[in-house]
Amino acid sequence: MATFLYKLGRLAFRRRHFVALIWVALLTLAGVGAASAPAAGSTSFSIPGTEAQKAFDLLEQRFPGASADGGTGRIVFKAPEGQKMTDADNKATVEKTVRELGGGAEVVSVTDPFTTNAVSKDGTVAYASVTYDAPGMELKDSTRDALEAAADEAQATGLTVDVGGDALQAAAEPGAIGEVIGLAIAAVVLVLTLGSLVAAGLPLLTAIIGVGIGVATITSLANALDLGDTTSTLALMIGLAVGIDYALFIVSRYRGELADGRDREEAAGRATGTAGSAVVFAGLTVVIALAGLSVVGVPMLTKMGLAAAGTVVVAVLIALTMIPALLGYAGRKVRPVGEKRKARGGDKAVQSAKPEKSEPSKTQSKPGMGTRWASFVIRRPVAVLLLGVVGLGAIAVPATQLELGLPDDGSQPTSTTQRRAYDLLSEGFGPGFNGPLMIVVDAKESDDPKAAATTVTDGIKGLKDVVTVTPAAFNKAGDTATITVIPDSKPSSVQTEDLVHAIRDQGTDVKADTDARVLVTGTTAMNIDFSQKLTDALVPYLALVVGLAFLLLIVIFRSILVPLKAALGFLLSVLAALGAVVAVFQWGWLGGLLGVEETGPIMSMMPIFMVGVVFGLAMDYEVFLVTRMREAYVHGESPSQAIVTGFRHSARVVAAAAVIMMAVFGGFISSSESMIKMIGFGLAIAVFFDAFVVRMAIVPAVLALLGKKAWWLPKWLDRALPNVDVEGEALRTHDAAADGPKDPDEDRELARV
Repeated sequence: MATFLYKLGRLAFRRRHFVALIWVALLTLAGVGAASAPAAGSTSFSIPGTEAQKAFDLLEQRFPGASADGGTGRIVFKAPEGQKMTDADNKATVEKTVRELGGGAEVVSVTDPFTTNAVSKDGTVAYASVTYDAPGMELKDSTRDALEAAADEAQATGLTVDVGGDALQAAAEPGAIGEVIGLAIAAVVLVLTLGSLVAAGLPLLTAIIGVGIGVATITSLANALDLGDTTSTLALMIGLAVGIDYALFIVSRYRGELADGRDREEAAGRATGTAGSAVVFAGLTVVIALAGLSVVGVPMLTKMGLAAAGTVVVAVLIALTMIPALLGYAGRKVRPVGEKRKARGGDKAVQSAKPEKSEPSKTQSKPGMGTRWASFVIRRPVAVLLLGVVGLGAIAVPATQLELGLPDDGSQPTSTTQRRAYDLLSEGFGPGFNGPLMIVVDAKESDDPKAAATTVTDGIKGLKDVVTVTPAAFNKAGDTATITVIPDSKPSSVQTEDLVHAIRDQGTDVKADTDARVLVTGTTAMNIDFSQKLTDALVPYLALVVGLAFLLLIVIFRSILVPLKAALGFLLSVLAALGAVVAVFQWGWLGGLLGVEETGPIMSMMPIFMVGVVFGLAMDYEVFLVTRMREAYVHGESPSQAIVTGFRHSARVVAAAAVIMMAVFGGFISSSESMIKMIGFGLAIAVFFDAFVVRMAIVPAVLALLGKKAWWLPKWLDRALPNVDVEGEALRTHDAAADGPKDPDEDRELARV
């Protein structure tokens, strides 16, 4: 691995014009594809295998033309103080609004609240439902404008009017200001870490090109593959973070090789062969974690994971090829580690062995922060270990109160019309009105479908937490009926979830008595089934991803205990991150500071999503930090000294990489979309816990306590494992710095490899 990447790095350095041209061409091709691709339509949300999805599919079969996936709008009217909606003027306003909306080009139907009994008991609130023939995200702007104009015209008469439903749904604002701030922070950190604007610009440039290719490709395929906005946002988030970090590690190692006296081409080759090997395996762990989301069985998660994994692959390839090429362009503007402002002829000083040997002695006389911290941890490993574990354990406590759900209009900011409409409906008709349950009675095998539907209706009326049960509505064939149930509790409550399970349990008895099948669907039931499916998949997913990565880390570190420690540390950091997410987004702690206007259940996919993404990122830091320790240990240093050496070479860069990731993820906290905001915060805080507490404190403490045992591997397993040579031992053995490849056919040999 190291030898191949070494040759690749040197080739990219020499043929930099060709390498740069390839990546620019790929970026252009992806950009043209994105610009010419048809606009993405509404993304379908399906949960194969769940009862709610089966009921939804059955409705499409038995009620053709019902526009089950059409957009809906709900105009909510509230009378002024002291008046009622049934007053003549107010009633006339509502009826006029209904008539105007009924003539819309994409409108299927509009209900009149006074003929459908859609007026609250106290007469102060009423609503009209509008059904469209296209999904909410695909409605024309003119249709949305007409809906808003009708609401504004009715409000001008003195009524309070707001619009709910998905008809006004549009792509969320990505929080561009926050992303720009995140990139600015990343740039500052890169300058401080690498010591020059040119060196700092290389990781940013390659990361932007990689993300540009990834996101543009996703955009060009969005319509064909049914990819949503969240897919490209996740790819942008992950690709930008890992792209900067991977390039940073190679550039940092390149500067270290220059400081050791090697010429620039040789330094680029060695940096790619050593740090590049770590980049390959770190990227592989991220890809495993993201692609592993496919095992959950939810198409939306599968697409998100595979798209982000593809962007990570692009980031790895760019780091291995374009970074060496750009280093060739940069020349002496990227300086060796420890070199201050020198004359323009500093290249000779770099190539001279004697001046470079004097540099380390000066550095050693003044130990860096990484060296001092590692020495402190080695002296007090038990105290550091206990403090880290107990601290993260305390932060993880709120995760025991985790409540899962999916965002609805009730989680929107109070400044939105959707949220105000939601609150008005809750006020007028009860909190459960915003989460109705649809009961589907499949009586095709029943002798008396109407009797079966009556049995179901009567049974549901006797259950707790039920406010209203509508009469059964049959299809034309008379073999399938729908019943609407209004719960007494809000959609995201435990009581509503219990009611769904109670109806399903009752359906088992109905099936035995009448041969009719009872299914529960609707948005609320879909959310409940989605949460349950993700919960059930969490343990198998964790076992698969952690198991594969554990095997990969055994190959990299040739140790059993080091990968085990890495996996356990990850679990601790992800639990602490989930605890922080619960405290902020469910309990409201520091919610005002982070722009969280409404607390509620945590997004259902958050736990399994964080497990996948955070695990991949955590293994990045493990690989970059511990490979330098392993490298020092196999070259004769004691276990304690190897820890110090690893920190001396990697701690500063790993810390910078973590700050950059936190800045990039933190930039998405400013998004108007609660899902993106939650993901950005969760990933940012998880990186902080994992990089600075687990990898920087707990890992060296555990390694110090284990000593040589940390690097133990059974002899039979050592012989069976492939030697991937992440540390670049082959480069040391053959002394490539002095005897670099001089075969004129080297390029063709590399191409064949």
